[in-house]
Parts: sequence; C-alpha cells; structure tokens
Amino acid sequence: MTQAQQVVKASDVVAVFNQLFQGPERTLLVAGASEPFYLPGEPSQIFFRADYVRSALHEVAHWCVAGRRRRALSDYGYWYTPDGRSDERQAAFFSVEAKPQAIESVFCEALNVDFAPSLDNLAHASSDATLQAFVDRISAWRTRLLDGGLPHRALLFKAALERYDDHSATQ
Repeated sequence: MTQAQQVVKASDVVAVFNQLFQGPERTLLVAGASEPFYLPGEPSQIFFRADYVRSALHEVAHWCVAGRRRRALSDYGYWYTPDGRSDERQAAFFSVEAKPQAIESVFCEALNVDFAPSLDNLAHASSDATLQAFVDRISAWRTRLLDGGLPHRALLFKAALERYDDHSATQ
C-alpha cells in the first residue's frame, strides 16, 4: 500500500470536489448517505455512501457523464433496481455502468487508490463470461477516454486529484 492509499479519505475527495465545482457548477459532493443519489437544485448535491472514497469517486464519475438535461433530473433520471436484479436487468446495468466505471478507474489511478469493477448486485451470480465482457467494456471505455475523450469536468477533477495526491505524498 502506498503512502497516498493510506492518506486519502473521503473528506479529502469531498474537499477537492467542492473547492473545484461548488462555485462554477453549483454542485456539492456530500458524504454519509445510506444510498448514493443525485439531487438537482441550488446547489445540486451528489450524495455518496457513508465515507467511502470509492463511492465518492464513482458518483462523481456519473455526474461527469451526465449532460445538462440529465443533471436537471433527480438521480439523472435513471432507473435503479436494487440488489437481486434479473439477468436482463443486470445486463442493462452493465451496459450503462461501463463508461462511468472507466472514469472512476481514472480517478482511482489519480489518487493511487485500487480500482475494481462494481457489480452492484451481490445476490445475483453473473457468469464468468458476462463478468469478463463487463471488465473488457470498462477497459475499452478507459482506453477511449484516455485517448482524449474524457468529459471536461472529468479532466478537471482528475487534474485536481493528481495535484492533491502529489501534495499529500510530499507531506
């Protein structure tokens, strides 16, 4: 485990995000939710689970993907089916989650935090082939995004996270 992995806390991610986006985007990152949720408003709020760094990064990735119209809707207007999804619902989850999880992996790398794909459905066992296809889809998105396709807000946040990690590593 690197020094950065030992130092990074959810409160650090919140501080970096809020310093960067509270003014220009009128959006706050908020820890402590029992379930993640996006609430548009003045300011808009991105709630993430408890005090988990990975949850914060994941929810910010969703925000970075959402366009202006989606950011005007609660939870970006998306459906959510809790744990215990059917094969069909899990396939739909995998299809919409690959891009945000690819962005999340970029954020994790910026902070030297381990990334692993989130299946978000512990009660359902996907086949090895289905899981590998999801991992491959995340990897393909990641390659595309790193080749110049990161959304603008994701680029800004990634740079801010890298500055934070550089600063924390020297302390």
